[in-house]
Amino acid sequence: MRNLPGLLVLFVCVHSVDTLKCYVCSATNNNAQCNQNSQDCNPPLDTCMSTVDTLNGVKAIVKQCASRATCSGAAASASVDNAGNGNKVYCCSSRLCNYNAAARISLHRWLLVLPFSLLTFTLLGLQSN
Repeated sequence: MRNLPGLLVLFVCVHSVDTLKCYVCSATNNNAQCNQNSQDCNPPLDTCMSTVDTLNGVKAIVKQCASRATCSGAAASASVDNAGNGNKVYCCSSRLCNYNAAARISLHRWLLVLPFSLLTFTLLGLQSN
């Protein structure tokens, strides 16, 4: 019975790490609006893809789950002209990594470290008993 809390922490950590979750939205002009909805990505969708289209200073942001190949291909063909018109595509593959469509945020990667740390300390505590 003393192992129950450790096993619960293990289950929560493994579940949260296994499932890729991305922010999703379609054609909003505000990143905060885009970040109101998220979705679990099911295989073969293994990447969070964010597209920012700009035309005459007006932005349209689209966030979705995608395959790595689809996102990489879109990112390779994205371009912006000297006036700032065009599109940019960002690809990332950690949980809720597409928080900011204009830059990658490392905060969410650090949030993944916390469950691993708890798991390590729990397992070390179980071994010492």
